[in-house]
Amino acid sequence: MSLAVEITDTFEELRDTVARLHSELTRYELVIWTAGNVSARVPGHDLMVIKPSGVSYDELSADTMVVTDLYGEVVHGDLAPSSDTAAHAYVYRHMPEVGGVVHTHSTYATAWAAVGEPIPCVLTMIADEFGGEIPVGPFALIGDDSIGRGIVETLRSSRSPAVLMRNHGPFTVGRTARDAVKAAVMVEDVAKTVHLASALGRPEPLSEQDVDRLYARYQNVYGQQGEK
Repeated sequence: MSLAVEITDTFEELRDTVARLHSELTRYELVIWTAGNVSARVPGHDLMVIKPSGVSYDELSADTMVVTDLYGEVVHGDLAPSSDTAAHAYVYRHMPEVGGVVHTHSTYATAWAAVGEPIPCVLTMIADEFGGEIPVGPFALIGDDSIGRGIVETLRSSRSPAVLMRNHGPFTVGRTARDAVKAAVMVEDVAKTVHLASALGRPEPLSEQDVDRLYARYQNVYGQQGEK
């Protein structure tokens, strides 16, 4: 029995989920044209589901999603996978706790990436979701796993599920693809707010103690049990 047949039920459901999550990127205006992508790890397998390269968001469906191994080799699907596939695959290989990865070129977060500045932790929302400042990762060219290496190296020393890759844009990770999409929405929101606050004055970072308390509360107490 082939690998694709063995996991049919699992990856068909996941392909549908990943396809639907892409609509959240357009809903929150995090992408334009065909830019950006969402991927999800296939539970129990060294595989992932990812958006095809250069396909309009209006044309995305479960059937257009591509399944690859964790080195970017296609194992199911008729289309070429995203140009960011190698980066996503590297993250999954080196961060086993990650179940979803998202990349956007959302305007305000990408502006911070363009100037190479981390987003300071000056809002309770930043402390809640990101556990401190949102870090900047190194510049890397698209085409191999260089971007993935930069993501992993940066996030390993941070509680943040988001990294601003220098001169490129934000990448976010999560326990699930939905969690990674949520982080992508929130990083753009706080990037915009801190930009506006900086135009009005000099926002003061929260104390490390307050950040720790806010992060612990949000991650462990806030919301319904088992949900965020």
